[in-house]
Amino acid sequence: MSSDKSPSTSNGSKAAPKTKRSSKSLAVLQRFGLSMMMPIAVLPAAALLLRLGQPDLLGTDGVAGWPGMGWMETVSGVIGAAGDSLFQAMPLLFAVGVAIGFAKRSDGSTALAALVGYLVFDRVTKLLFFDQGGEIGEQVTAFDAMGETVVDWGVKNPSDVLGGIVIGILTALLWQRYHRIKLPTWLGFFGGRRFVPILMAAVAIVLAVFFGLVWPTVGEWINDLGTWIIGLGSVGAGIYGVINRLLLPLGLHHIVNSVVWFLFGEYTDPATGDVYLGEINRYLAGDPTAGGFLSGFFPVLMFGLPGAALAIWRCAHPSQRSNIGSLMIAAALTAFVTGITEPIEYAFLFVAPALFAVHIVLTGVAMSVLNALDAHLGFGFSAGAIDLLINATKSNTTGLVWILAMGVAYFFLYYFVFMFLIKKMNLPTPGREEDPGDEASEGDGTTSPRGDVGKGDASG
Repeated sequence: MSSDKSPSTSNGSKAAPKTKRSSKSLAVLQRFGLSMMMPIAVLPAAALLLRLGQPDLLGTDGVAGWPGMGWMETVSGVIGAAGDSLFQAMPLLFAVGVAIGFAKRSDGSTALAALVGYLVFDRVTKLLFFDQGGEIGEQVTAFDAMGETVVDWGVKNPSDVLGGIVIGILTALLWQRYHRIKLPTWLGFFGGRRFVPILMAAVAIVLAVFFGLVWPTVGEWINDLGTWIIGLGSVGAGIYGVINRLLLPLGLHHIVNSVVWFLFGEYTDPATGDVYLGEINRYLAGDPTAGGFLSGFFPVLMFGLPGAALAIWRCAHPSQRSNIGSLMIAAALTAFVTGITEPIEYAFLFVAPALFAVHIVLTGVAMSVLNALDAHLGFGFSAGAIDLLINATKSNTTGLVWILAMGVAYFFLYYFVFMFLIKKMNLPTPGREEDPGDEASEGDGTTSPRGDVGKGDASG
């Protein structure tokens, strides 16, 4: 008996740590993905202000060009500058946001430590980039009144949001480790939470030197990878769409989004010489090649998932239809207006994986087809009606008719496909769960809990 049990016990003891380690790693990745949402949440305000301040809206080609509205040109400049300031500071926002979101029980000292760390990192890396010269050195080079070359401290760091993310993670880890540290009595004032910003200043110097030495190579690798994926065109867009939805249940899609939105691709503004990285930044800056990896989200998020919500509502049991309808209609309106679709997706993601598989495929198809049709439309936060209306008249927006046409088609496609599969496979979507009261009644044939034959319980 004991000899029979020993192998299984031994195997179990070996397998358990592996399972525990993998679940712990997944939890860390999920926490990291959620921490990315804090800086990303700033995007709607930044994109809205930047877009409103452009010439074709509140500027000279828009409202400011109307009779008697010339004063709006100054207003548009102020609003546009406000939005641009947030985009220029996006690496810093990621450093602070990721630090707060990733650290457990973070507080204001976490944000201060991240701020200190990124300020040191930014200056030191720019100095090293300038000294090394080359293409990155040119990005941080400026000329003073005497024509001498100097470091342009105001230019965005070439490492962009990746540098901010790394600083944020390091800050969170160091804060968790040292925010309760006790120093000798004569240094006691600098202990605890006050110690972490001091430590981050030193750590950021080391990190900045490392980045200064390796970034010319690593940055080129990342840029080449982004160029390659973007160069795949419709295939690359379709793959991105599938991966984006596939990682949704784990909460890791924010990580992939951040890479595509803020790192892949490079665009230099011919008027100002400013360099922009990432699909969102390039699109908002006017890059005519950007937006092809974003346009496919609009038919899915604005139209397709509301159609799925309608199907879930119509497939609910009549007794539940009123409650489910109020939830699904609200979720559908939220998805249409803002592009926030999690309330709909989580309604069927776990209870009906078959529907989620269909959703993944249809997302990839929409991304691929619209990219092949040369449709370019970006967003500041998500693919909802707000972003669509704001960016519809943008100079580098193309194929809007195709986007809207596919959106209408996807509404009906999602509706009928979801309704067919829910009924055909008897999927337990919201409102179709077994009624406990029915099970109790069926359990004893014709007798209700009160013993009344053939009579329902009036109390409901």
